[in-house]
Amino acid sequence: MKHLDCIILGAAGRDFHDFQTFFRSHPEFRVRCFTAEQIPFIEARSFPRELAGEDYDADIPIHPESELKELIGRYDVDFVFLAYSDLAHEEVMHKACIAQAAGASFALLGPRHTQLAANRPVISVTATRTGAGKSPLAQAIAFHLSERGSRVGVLRHPMPYGDLRQQAVQRFASPADLDLQACTVEEREEYEPYIERGLSIYAGVDYAAILAAAEAENDVILWDGGNNDTSFLESGLRFVVLDALRPGDELGYYPGETNFRRADVLVINKVGGAAPEDVARLRGSARAHNPEAKLVESDLRIEVDRPDRIEGRRVLVVEDGPTLTHGGMAFGAGTLAARRFGSRELVDPRPHARGSIAEAFSAYPHLGAVLPALGYSEAQRWELSETIRAAAPEALVDASPARLDRVLDLELPIARVRYWFEQTSGPRVGDLVDAFVSSRRSSARRGSPG
Repeated sequence: MKHLDCIILGAAGRDFHDFQTFFRSHPEFRVRCFTAEQIPFIEARSFPRELAGEDYDADIPIHPESELKELIGRYDVDFVFLAYSDLAHEEVMHKACIAQAAGASFALLGPRHTQLAANRPVISVTATRTGAGKSPLAQAIAFHLSERGSRVGVLRHPMPYGDLRQQAVQRFASPADLDLQACTVEEREEYEPYIERGLSIYAGVDYAAILAAAEAENDVILWDGGNNDTSFLESGLRFVVLDALRPGDELGYYPGETNFRRADVLVINKVGGAAPEDVARLRGSARAHNPEAKLVESDLRIEVDRPDRIEGRRVLVVEDGPTLTHGGMAFGAGTLAARRFGSRELVDPRPHARGSIAEAFSAYPHLGAVLPALGYSEAQRWELSETIRAAAPEALVDASPARLDRVLDLELPIARVRYWFEQTSGPRVGDLVDAFVSSRRSSARRGSPG
């Protein structure tokens, strides 16, 4: 059989999943290499032969995406497959044109070829953009199910930024698990809220094995998506979050538009801070492009544990990293909290940024007086700490769910900001979840599929 030589464009997440679900079962496609983008420090690795299957006798190299044109020539590539998320439609087509100009075809894999079927009821929460507020909704659903007596296993979109051989199947149930597996700040931002409520969260590289592990311990599976990627699991109830502060993005980004058009429930979030005409625009978009979906509106309730550490002080605000970087947001809940509770000044970290933190500000010029919680490596965490020290604020406003007090050695008063899903209109999310789970349990008792 003549192989069709391929490159998978990725960002240490969907690329590995697509390989596991599609390419391992289609040996006519030969993956010559992966590329890496969006996430720093992940390209100097390789995909392990042990996870690649019997058709591969060596690790598969990972290169920077900037080398794509040269790699197509080096490997005489037939197909370039895009396998990561939160890209403007125009950017997707630029990548397609680069591939085609070098002689290769360009392809996107869809849900039918990449989603896994579960033996438990599956609820998914995805979004149209990074930073839309999907994690607070996913957490609210998980807590609701747990309070109703269901054992809920949360599968998180992958973030395997370390040794892939050690990260095939990961289960986090305590802060010690985060330390044991040397989790980055970005991983902790997603895992900490579940662990604090006594829930287990699963992630890694091999999602068939991850799903099996979660099903063995739980009654319901909840997919907590990353960026605006589609779920890795076939889901019986699909929630998709839209950002009322960014109307139009639901039709402008890949694969967020896919999620938007496939949703069972569309959740327009952040309505409290949005212009009424922007909320109305999103309602109209939902009616025009997914009229069958139920429509919910919501906001984020911001809580601060020590507002006295903000009032009247020069504060440095640290926000969720991905939301500010490739998510494109200029600020988040920390900035809102600092303003609400009367900070005297928001310290601008840019003149004090060190190393890769300074590089991030150059790469994302929309950022202002706010610091993204970047910590993909030990060296970057040190640079983050040094940036904070050099900025010399009187207090730190920590809006990163990672709990910076646990991962950075700082001698500063810290006000911790948390934000929670709060529904404002539409059918109650809890009722939709309960009805779905009840219907699946009834089907199971009758012996029906699904």
